Amino acid sequence: MTNNKYIYFGENIDGFNIRVLNEREARAGAGILFLFGFISFINSFLLHDFTFTKIFVTVFMIDFAIRIFINPKFSPSLLLGRIMVQNQTPEYVAAPQKKWAWLIGFYLSIVMFSLIVVFEIMTPIKLIICILCLILLYSESVFGICLGCKIFNFIHKENPTLCPGGVCENRIKDEIQKFSTIQKVIVLMFVLLTTTIVYISIQNNKKLPDPESIKSNIENNQSVEARVPSTMKCAAGKCGASMR
Repeated sequence: MTNNKYIYFGENIDGFNIRVLNEREARAGAGILFLFGFISFINSFLLHDFTFTKIFVTVFMIDFAIRIFINPKFSPSLLLGRIMVQNQTPEYVAAPQKKWAWLIGFYLSIVMFSLIVVFEIMTPIKLIICILCLILLYSESVFGICLGCKIFNFIHKENPTLCPGGVCENRIKDEIQKFSTIQKVIVLMFVLLTTTIVYISIQNNKKLPDPESIKSNIENNQSVEARVPSTMKCAAGKCGASMR
């Protein structure tokens, strides 16, 4: 094919027997998509305006289609990520796992595009898929955990190599990565405290009066005031003088 020099997935780098991608670039691209995805989600959730979401879903789908079916080095989000991390030492990871993970994102984007842009269907499925995409992007950009890569490794069974963060290789954790007893207690207490605060907040919100009932009470009070004789609204000593 004449386009082979442009259409392929992963780079051939000396020292590696499989095609690889730069994990730093991929994480930066995921972070950029997460930022705009989170903004579009909040905008839709609070304002019920899906205009920005339609634009983001369309761009997201096109971006992943370019990554998978043309070449990752032409993906707009990955190019922006490359700009951000171009001075950092590349961290090479195996391309097959990444392609599998990005295929999951691409299929999810097709469903979202159909529901939001094409048919404009109001369904909880949109919310579930949106949250799932944000979780996948967040876990990759912040923690360096590629959930799609883990699914790939689980299905294919063979010993994977060059996983993000080097999690595929068997090694002993460095001392700085280990947890002491007091550190475990701190984490546990933090989780319990956060959960308790959230639970109390939810319970307090349930006790708040319903906005509709507040509106109804205000309207009832206004109707009662309208039926009260005007003499009862006079200031002290004024009504009697006016009646004379």
